[in-house]
Amino acid sequence: MTATVLCVTQQKGGAGKTTLCAHLAVALAAGRRDVTVLDIDPQQSMITWFRKREELFGDDDDSLDVEAVGDLRRSSQINSVARKRDIVLIDCPPHAGNEAKIAVRAADLVVVPVQPSPMDIWATRPTLNLAAREGKPVLMVFNRVPARANLTEEMLTEAKAYGVKVARTRVGNRVLFAGALNEGLTAGEMAPSGRAAGEINRLAREVLRVTG
Repeated sequence: MTATVLCVTQQKGGAGKTTLCAHLAVALAAGRRDVTVLDIDPQQSMITWFRKREELFGDDDDSLDVEAVGDLRRSSQINSVARKRDIVLIDCPPHAGNEAKIAVRAADLVVVPVQPSPMDIWATRPTLNLAAREGKPVLMVFNRVPARANLTEEMLTEAKAYGVKVARTRVGNRVLFAGALNEGLTAGEMAPSGRAAGEINRLAREVLRVTG
């Protein structure tokens, strides 16, 4: 059985892509699924977070794994991992280069985090165009949403005009997300009953519904 492959990508930096990817990975793994994150971002922030996590929990938990990928153009790592796991998340670098194209091509769903601002919405166009050329469905996720954002509804209208699916779940701009990652954890693990945990859990369920 081949894994569901999720490509988390956004050309514009600062969208919270890696933070969202890590939180989704843990939430999906908590649902008794084997999850691997492929970190193709040269910064390898995901790898650093996972090492902190292994220091806390050890390496006995096979439900979640993170692997670095040096060069997708010369690697069959996506297919290799997909044959062994339930879900593969690809954490892409913030640009639409060749590796992002390969990742999108392999994906069952392209998850595009975006902050609710005009510049961020406009910056999604290259990513959306890439997904369209590859014939891949997109789920745009409003991320880092301020608590009081009158602009959010206006940006939602503009995003929907792009003709892609926009997630019903909005992820707030919460310090806890970054603070948890710094400890090798996620917001849901630090505050299981908090709003951040609820947002990520709802988004994980929404992703699963979209991918069938």
